[in-house]
Amino acid sequence: MSQTRNAMVLVATVLTASALPWTAVAGEVSLSGEGSVQYAPDSARLQFTANAEHNLPERASQRLAETMEQWRESIQSLRDHLENYSDANVNLYTRTLPVQDRSQQPERVAVASQTVSFSINDLELLNPLLERAQKVGLQYHLGEHQFFHSDEEGLQKQALARAISDARSRCAFVAQQLDKSCGDVVTLNVNGGHRPMPLMMAESTARSDTVSSVGPREIRASVNATFKLE
Repeated sequence: MSQTRNAMVLVATVLTASALPWTAVAGEVSLSGEGSVQYAPDSARLQFTANAEHNLPERASQRLAETMEQWRESIQSLRDHLENYSDANVNLYTRTLPVQDRSQQPERVAVASQTVSFSINDLELLNPLLERAQKVGLQYHLGEHQFFHSDEEGLQKQALARAISDARSRCAFVAQQLDKSCGDVVTLNVNGGHRPMPLMMAESTARSDTVSSVGPREIRASVNATFKLE
C-alpha cells in the first residue's frame, strides 16, 4: 500500500511539472508567465451626425444649422463635461434618389451633413446625451471600441506585473522539483500587445436605444523569462 501511494505521489508530481512550459539547461530555466486584469470602462468616445436634405443646397444648409442649434442648446448644461468637443466638420453634397420606374428621371437632392465628436469620462452622462441626440434627430452608432478606461496604461502595467510574478512563481516551482532555488533573471522578453478584450458587449434597451450596461473588459500580458537555478 505504501509503495502504491508513493507511486501515485510521484506521478502527480511529474504531471504537475510537465503542465508548465519550461526548459532547464546548464543551471538556467526558461519559461513563460501570464497576467490579466479585469475592469469596467469608465469613459467613452462618442460621435454623432446631423443630416438635412432639400432640393436647394441653401435650404439644406439652413435646416442643418437649425438642427445644430437645437443640439447645442440641449447640451448646454453638460458642455463643460464634454472633452475634446468638435462640431466644425461640415459637408455639402448631392445624392440621387432611387426611382421605382426606370422611365422616370432621377431626382437629385442636396445633403448637408455635420459631425459632432467628443469624449466623456463619466458614463452617467451617456444616456442623457443619447436621449438629447435622439430628440433632435442626430444619428449615432455605439460599438465596444468606443468604451475605454481613463487609466488603461496603469491597468496594462498591473497585468504586466502579474505576468512577471507568474513567471517567477513558476520558476520557484520548477526549482523546487530539481532541489534548487530560483535565482536572478537572465533575460526577460515582454510579448507585444496589451489590447483590452471585451468580455461582454454593451447592452442597449430596445425601446429607446439607450445603454443599460457596459460589459467588463480584460487586459492580458505575457512574458518569456530565463532565471538562474542556484
